[in-house]
Amino acid sequence: MADKAVPARAWRVVLEKIETDLLEGTLKPGDHLPPERELAATLGVGRSSVREALRVLDVLGLIRTATGSGPSAGAIVIATPVGGMSALIRLQVAAQGFPIADIMRTRVILESATAWELGARIGEARRAHEQVDVASETLAEPLRLLEAMDAAGLSPAEFLALDAQFHLALAEAAGNAVVAATMAGLRDSIEGYVLEGSEHVSDWDDTMLRLRAQHRDIVAVLEHGDPVMARRLIIDHITGYYAHAGLTQEGKDR
Repeated sequence: MADKAVPARAWRVVLEKIETDLLEGTLKPGDHLPPERELAATLGVGRSSVREALRVLDVLGLIRTATGSGPSAGAIVIATPVGGMSALIRLQVAAQGFPIADIMRTRVILESATAWELGARIGEARRAHEQVDVASETLAEPLRLLEAMDAAGLSPAEFLALDAQFHLALAEAAGNAVVAATMAGLRDSIEGYVLEGSEHVSDWDDTMLRLRAQHRDIVAVLEHGDPVMARRLIIDHITGYYAHAGLTQEGKDR
């Protein structure tokens, strides 16, 4: 058992050193990590432990590694670890099976904040006349997805996949990288739950029409820069579907 514990402790030493350097500003996005041999010698660990730590950092999305020579070779700290954070959340969701009610409440917290930020930003820009077409530019991807959801003959799975992309696109448009990464990590779980709920909706065609209308209402108030109404509509939209599909206790009691 002691022999097995040593490698685990060794690669954690490397992670802790890199974390400390990032916190202290010794390392920053765009910097190269020291070569494996140098890290191993400095920290007193084997090169295999260094490689293991680098693999973990790569999976987490904190570094990018490339072989060869030149400025792009080696391990480089990157500035946007969204992919790694999202992957970790997806794994946690898969392993823990978070309750549907918890995911719904998390969506409400994140997406209501997103709607407020988007509406406030667009409203401020419109009032200042800084950019006449700020709404169309900011909401370009959500608008594209609205059009895609209007296509005829979409199955529930196809429609709800686009629905999940729409909500993620709103989060990304708001510009908060942490919220966007969290939403991306929850996306598969959200899509799975809402698809499960669609199986219990007897009036799916009417429900899909209502969801389309709600999406357009949300985008419309965002385009007008109304954060209060945008926040209210997104909350009603999320909680309404979960209740209608019987995914909450309130829906099950109906």
